[in-house]
Amino acid sequence: MSEQNPSFVLQKANSVTFEDRPIPQLKSPYDVLVTVKFTGICGSDVHYWTHGAIGSFVVKSPMVLGHESAGIVTKIGDKVTTLKEGDRVAMEPGVPCRRCIRCKEGKYNLCPDMAFAATPPYDGTLAKYYALPEDFCYKLPESVPLEHGALVEPLAVAVHITKQAEIKNGASVVVFGAGPVGLLCCAVAKAFGASKIVSVDINEERVAFAQKYAATHSFKAQRESPEESAARLIKECELGPGADVIIDASGAEVCIQTSIHALRTGGTYVQGGMGKSDITFPIMAMCTKELNLKGSFRYGANDYELAVGLLASGKVSVKELITGQVSFKDAEKAFEDVKAARGIKILIEGPQ
Repeated sequence: MSEQNPSFVLQKANSVTFEDRPIPQLKSPYDVLVTVKFTGICGSDVHYWTHGAIGSFVVKSPMVLGHESAGIVTKIGDKVTTLKEGDRVAMEPGVPCRRCIRCKEGKYNLCPDMAFAATPPYDGTLAKYYALPEDFCYKLPESVPLEHGALVEPLAVAVHITKQAEIKNGASVVVFGAGPVGLLCCAVAKAFGASKIVSVDINEERVAFAQKYAATHSFKAQRESPEESAARLIKECELGPGADVIIDASGAEVCIQTSIHALRTGGTYVQGGMGKSDITFPIMAMCTKELNLKGSFRYGANDYELAVGLLASGKVSVKELITGQVSFKDAEKAFEDVKAARGIKILIEGPQ
């Protein structure tokens, strides 16, 4: 590789290469060029790597992977006023059209013309350089290490999910799934004032970690009916009439079913994890309890700002989630580790 723009490129399912791509040009006077320093690996990156598609998003031509990144501003457009060269930034990797109704009403994450990194046909951030509008780069306070800036993306996902739940002070919250987003949902729920936070997973090590990290209680799922599991969850974790809020960060059908049965009447359920397109759903329990059900997709207005603020204030820590770092040339090894569920969050450095 030369020193132009080394990039980690998915050619097709299970086939990646290192390529030298052109250095991105600033298309607008409001754009900035960022030298990428750290990139985390998301489950969607791994899914594209192993399957070459996620639903209707199919890799039809070579695509640079990665979208959880932080770096240093290297060049700025003529009209950039909020950043300067040398600033350390977290990079929000999805740029909306800014013109459609969804964008105008403040829900730009639902923009039908969103250009999202590492989602076909758009290249991702696992390269030396990446260009973004200045308002999609968030300056990191000196107290936040650049490595932690790479976790602002999954933290912003957790912020958006948790905001959807409208958690009130003293609320009881159950989070299904103790992967990175589930763990971060526990941490954000705590920062938002939840008094009881239960982490649920089938992996004993993950739920044990969750309780050390941000959860007040842990619950290991077993092979039983959703109704039985919900009853045991309520009893063991002393949830009284049921949980105020349940967040699913697993996407597993049985977790979704159990969640509906474990909520109190009038409780709130938020779907954060993605699984099968269609599932069997306990609609009678939903109706008779008059539950509030919400979806959650990526992040929207002020979610990145809030994520950075939570890190800067110390209300949320991501240091504990970083279980490894690899060099850019070992990027594929990092993908293999994530696929095998080794560690929680692995960062790829550089390329230098």
